Amino acid sequence: MRLLPAALFACCALLLAPHCAEAAKARHFKWEVGNMFWSPDCEEKVLIGINGQFPGPTIRAKAGDTIVVELKNGLHTEGVVIHWHGIRQIGTPWADGTAAISQCAIQPEETFTYRFVVDKPGTYFYHGHYGMQRAAGLYGSLIVDVADGEEEPFKYDGEINLLLSDWYHESIYNQMVGLSSSPMRWIGEPQSLLINGRGQFNCSLAAAHTPGTKQCTAGGNKHCAPVILPVQPNKTYRLRISSTTSLASLNLAIGNHKLTVVEADGNYVEPFVVDDMDIYSGDSYSVLLTTDQDPSSNYWISVGVRGRNPKTAPALALLNYRYNRGFNLPAVAPPVTPLWNDTAHSKNFTYRILARAGTPPPPATSDRRIELLNTQNKMDGHVKWSINNVSLVLPATPYLGSLKMGLKTALTAARPADTFGRAYDVTRPPTNPNTTTGDNVYVLRHNTTVDVVLQNANALAHNVSEVHPWHLHGHDFWVLGYGEGAYKGDAADAARLNLVNPPLRNTAVIFPYGWTALRFVADNPGVWAFHCHIEPHLHMGMGVIFAEAIDRVGKVPREAVSCGATATALMNGDHL
Repeated sequence: MRLLPAALFACCALLLAPHCAEAAKARHFKWEVGNMFWSPDCEEKVLIGINGQFPGPTIRAKAGDTIVVELKNGLHTEGVVIHWHGIRQIGTPWADGTAAISQCAIQPEETFTYRFVVDKPGTYFYHGHYGMQRAAGLYGSLIVDVADGEEEPFKYDGEINLLLSDWYHESIYNQMVGLSSSPMRWIGEPQSLLINGRGQFNCSLAAAHTPGTKQCTAGGNKHCAPVILPVQPNKTYRLRISSTTSLASLNLAIGNHKLTVVEADGNYVEPFVVDDMDIYSGDSYSVLLTTDQDPSSNYWISVGVRGRNPKTAPALALLNYRYNRGFNLPAVAPPVTPLWNDTAHSKNFTYRILARAGTPPPPATSDRRIELLNTQNKMDGHVKWSINNVSLVLPATPYLGSLKMGLKTALTAARPADTFGRAYDVTRPPTNPNTTTGDNVYVLRHNTTVDVVLQNANALAHNVSEVHPWHLHGHDFWVLGYGEGAYKGDAADAARLNLVNPPLRNTAVIFPYGWTALRFVADNPGVWAFHCHIEPHLHMGMGVIFAEAIDRVGKVPREAVSCGATATALMNGDHL
């Protein structure tokens, strides 16, 4: 998996140089997003699907291909966008699919065409990025194979795709109103966990091993039929695993089988073997599984909640050794999910993720360091999540359009702070819980190396510090290291950083009361979101914006940004 510098890639994409375009194809998809009745866990609800499907159709392409998605909004009363999670959108920042940041929301009955190049192989996914539409089911898989003539650095005989999510019975509209109310009404824990869009509620496939639980049945509703994954004995399978969860951090284990981790977020990692793995919202992985167990039995695939005191039963599926009956239940109990608050177990997994040999190392030094303190705060009786005491509010005019056109109203006069007070005690609730709102736009100079330190802290309640997975649009970053307590930026903290083989990711976790250090090069002109991938946290303001070299952005399609003040400027004869 070779990484092209952004500038070189953009040149190849625009000029279609023969060595870049060889064997690349344009892959066309025509989609309509709409509400529909569905029963993901056998309880019928209304969700958002694509072309009558949930989850949405899987996109499969090869590195270098151009994806063209003609997306019609069939929702009756709200806009929609789709974000292509993990795709860097080099040269096409308007196709990133972030409402109010890279584009206008697509209005009901309108159509918008996304066109972008998938520049490197890996396991990705797509999802809604308007309001909390991801939590309503607007997501699907996006898999990019190696280009013709290239090979993966590992061998396998077959593939299995696992798209993991959580599911609420309460509508996202009720959830959003509750989060925005005073006092806040928290969304609570999900009613079920889903594997490839299917789960179980108020019953268990493993009731025989769970006293007091009703046994789920095999037949009936195809929407929630148990997931059965057929395999042949003595083969090696690549499991592509992605998490689109709204809230839940997850743990996956497969009974009696080891998992070898080989890819994280579209980047190869040094292979390592685990019994189970933690998967945070926004993460994607590839693991290798060898079917070397007794072929006369099937085996449990178990997905449970981590990081929060679970009130949601694990999701279960079956690894079906052929030629057993698909619904031949294992005689033993499913793997037990590690305790929700066993952070040592989580850290042991996360710290083992290192870049595979041949991955470009990070620059030795950085030009700028931005330290982002994650806090829970209050504002006029409402609960907010804030970064350096500013809670993100998105504008009516997408930043890509307003900044490209140089509109004076694009940004507030005050720029967000690059750091927070060293005296802040991250182990206690904030002394002054009050916060304010703002645009949180950080303007980055082109081709500079930027360090970002994510600092976790105590929430409003005593002895509460939550897990936050942060996702960066438009880039991969190197995860340089992790630390406990408050980041000081001293020699001891510097000694914790890995500049030799840190993994390249697009999503990274900050553990309770800890910090995570990232490094990336601002080499992709555009306006990019950087935010907690937990849906209600982003809704409550937990994010920032990186604006990079807007003067270098190419011609922006009018239909991407023709709303708000940009629409007025275009009507007055201004140009993008």
